Amino acid sequence: MKILVVNAGSSSLKYQLIDMDTEVAIAKGGCERIGIKGSNLKHKSLKGETIIEKDMPNHKVAVQIVLKALVDPDIGVISSMDEIGAVGHRVVHSGEDFNKSVILTEEVMKVCEKNAELAPLHMPANITGINACKEVMPNTPMVGVFDTAFHSTMPDYAYMYAIPYEDYQKYKIRRYGFHGVSHKYVANEAANYLNTDIKKMKIITCHLGNGSSITAVDGGNSIDTSMGFTPLEGLPMGTRCGNIDPEVIRFISQKKGLSLIEVLDYLNKKSGVAGISGVSSDFRDLEKASLEGNYRAKLALEVFTYQCKKYIGSYAAAMGGLDCLVFTAGIGENTISVRSDIVKGLEFLGINIDSAKNNTKNNGAIRDITAKGSKVKVLIVPTNEELVIARETKELV
Repeated sequence: MKILVVNAGSSSLKYQLIDMDTEVAIAKGGCERIGIKGSNLKHKSLKGETIIEKDMPNHKVAVQIVLKALVDPDIGVISSMDEIGAVGHRVVHSGEDFNKSVILTEEVMKVCEKNAELAPLHMPANITGINACKEVMPNTPMVGVFDTAFHSTMPDYAYMYAIPYEDYQKYKIRRYGFHGVSHKYVANEAANYLNTDIKKMKIITCHLGNGSSITAVDGGNSIDTSMGFTPLEGLPMGTRCGNIDPEVIRFISQKKGLSLIEVLDYLNKKSGVAGISGVSSDFRDLEKASLEGNYRAKLALEVFTYQCKKYIGSYAAAMGGLDCLVFTAGIGENTISVRSDIVKGLEFLGINIDSAKNNTKNNGAIRDITAKGSKVKVLIVPTNEELVIARETKELV
């Protein structure tokens, strides 16, 4: 069986066409900078790698470009969509409606549309990806794999907000957590790499990308995570503010004459490192500008790494120790300076990295960047959310 996995993020869309008999991706790639100038598709298969530079104003256009590439006579790997047995989709938010993967029926889609307001940057992209695939492959089973499922093991004192309990019961206002597929995968990969039973490990996983989150994984279970009721909470991100005093919402509304919806749009799409820097939400652009002496770009990077450092320290305390620190996702895997700045000053926790090992470029494999004598292992683990989604999809269909 061949399974197509579609993973639509806030400004990106990754995909893999996986032969589940071997669990080998026969084609994979990604659309970058969706909605940003310079968008492109990087498509890779046994035929080689192709870069298609094309304007992608939204995720629907990106999905159409991907599907066209898969059946292209020159760069494609299948003759028609009929060769795809199922499509697995990353779906960010399930609310409390689902705690496991499901077939995407019309009824499930209605629930997903209802929950879209909980993740306004991602859920519309997820739903667009699903609907675009359904238009081209109406008879192919579609499966939704939820980011929130891994975090369902959080204890109540970790997911509760200090609001009247009756409102939690009525409206289910609580911390849900996201990037669960990635956190689960890299934590297990780290344990396997270290040849250690994950049930005996305390791991902090740092999924750092345009959207970023950090998770405390104790004994293989998520016990706390930085994102909350929506992906707006936690670290400052590409365009999201992260943790902020709720009173700021009223203040901004009054000062700028914005409605509540407009303020939330401001916090979701115009803030984060893009808002601080005034340069970009892309960390590659920020690094370049910082090296050129741009103060605001440098400040944006410092705000980001400082907040990451705080979460690592607090989660080590919450678990009563730390065995392994994992970096993953676009920034975590590729941005050397961000990793070094995050761990700087954490030597008291037993975290030390080897500069030479850290300075090596991403080669697509797990890398151990631990310094000699460090009590905590520090790994770079390339995430593979697509493989996890494909496995869940195969199991359901």
